[in-house]
Amino acid sequence: MTKEEIKKIVDNFLVEELEIEEKKIVDEALLKDDLGIDSLDFVDVVVIVERYFGFKIKPEEMTNVATLIQFYEYIESKQNAS
Repeated sequence: MTKEEIKKIVDNFLVEELEIEEKKIVDEALLKDDLGIDSLDFVDVVVIVERYFGFKIKPEEMTNVATLIQFYEYIESKQNAS
Protein backbone atom coordinates (compact mmCIF):
# COMPACT_ATOMS: atom_id res chain seq x y z
CA MET A 1 0.00 0.00 0.00
CA THR A 2 1.36 3.42 -0.91
CA LYS A 3 1.65 6.36 1.45
CA GLU A 4 -1.10 8.12 -0.53
CA GLU A 5 -3.46 5.16 -0.04
CA ILE A 6 -2.65 5.10 3.68
CA LYS A 7 -3.23 8.84 3.91
CA LYS A 8 -6.58 8.59 2.12
CA ILE A 9 -7.86 5.83 4.44
CA VAL A 10 -6.70 7.61 7.61
CA ASP A 11 -7.98 11.02 6.52
CA ASN A 12 -11.37 9.61 5.53
CA PHE A 13 -11.66 7.87 8.90
CA LEU A 14 -10.78 11.08 10.77
CA VAL A 15 -13.47 13.02 8.91
CA GLU A 16 -16.20 10.37 8.85
CA GLU A 17 -15.79 8.61 12.19
CA LEU A 18 -14.17 11.17 14.49
CA GLU A 19 -15.90 14.13 12.81
CA ILE A 20 -12.73 16.18 12.48
CA GLU A 21 -12.99 19.12 10.11
CA GLU A 22 -11.30 18.36 6.80
CA LYS A 23 -9.40 21.66 6.84
CA LYS A 24 -7.65 20.60 10.07
CA ILE A 25 -6.24 17.46 8.48
CA VAL A 26 -2.78 18.53 7.39
CA ASP A 27 0.49 16.60 7.63
CA GLU A 28 1.89 18.72 10.45
CA ALA A 29 -1.28 18.62 12.57
CA LEU A 30 -0.68 17.44 16.13
CA LEU A 31 -2.89 14.44 16.89
CA LYS A 32 -3.86 15.61 20.37
CA ASP A 33 -3.62 19.39 20.26
CA ASP A 34 -4.75 20.19 16.70
CA LEU A 35 -7.07 17.28 15.95
CA GLY A 36 -8.34 16.72 19.50
CA ILE A 37 -7.74 12.97 19.44
CA ASP A 38 -8.03 11.83 23.04
CA SER A 39 -7.58 8.40 24.59
CA LEU A 40 -11.14 7.33 23.76
CA ASP A 41 -10.73 8.41 20.13
CA PHE A 42 -7.44 6.56 20.02
CA VAL A 43 -9.28 3.30 20.72
CA ASP A 44 -11.25 3.93 17.51
CA VAL A 45 -8.01 4.70 15.67
CA VAL A 46 -6.56 1.36 16.83
CA VAL A 47 -9.63 -0.46 15.49
CA ILE A 48 -9.40 1.22 12.09
CA VAL A 49 -5.69 0.41 11.80
CA GLU A 50 -6.36 -3.22 12.65
CA ARG A 51 -9.24 -3.42 10.18
CA TYR A 52 -7.66 -1.68 7.22
CA PHE A 53 -3.96 -2.32 7.69
CA GLY A 54 -3.93 -5.70 9.44
CA PHE A 55 -1.66 -5.06 12.42
CA LYS A 56 -2.07 -4.04 16.04
CA ILE A 57 -0.68 -0.77 17.33
CA LYS A 58 1.66 -1.22 20.27
CA PRO A 59 1.35 1.77 22.64
CA GLU A 60 5.11 1.89 23.22
CA GLU A 61 5.66 2.33 19.48
CA MET A 62 3.42 5.40 19.45
CA THR A 63 5.44 7.41 22.00
CA ASN A 64 7.24 9.37 19.27
CA VAL A 65 4.18 9.82 17.04
CA ALA A 66 2.83 13.31 17.60
CA THR A 67 1.81 14.52 14.13
CA LEU A 68 -0.36 13.15 11.38
CA ILE A 69 2.61 12.69 9.02
CA GLN A 70 4.40 10.67 11.70
CA PHE A 71 1.29 8.52 12.04
CA TYR A 72 1.18 7.90 8.26
CA GLU A 73 4.89 7.00 8.36
CA TYR A 74 4.35 4.67 11.32
CA ILE A 75 1.63 2.79 9.41
CA GLU A 76 3.76 2.69 6.28
CA SER A 77 6.75 1.28 8.18
CA LYS A 78 4.61 -1.42 9.79
CA GLN A 79 3.14 -2.31 6.38
CA ASN A 80 6.60 -2.60 4.85
CA ALA A 81 7.82 -4.76 7.74
CA SER A 82 5.13 -7.38 7.22
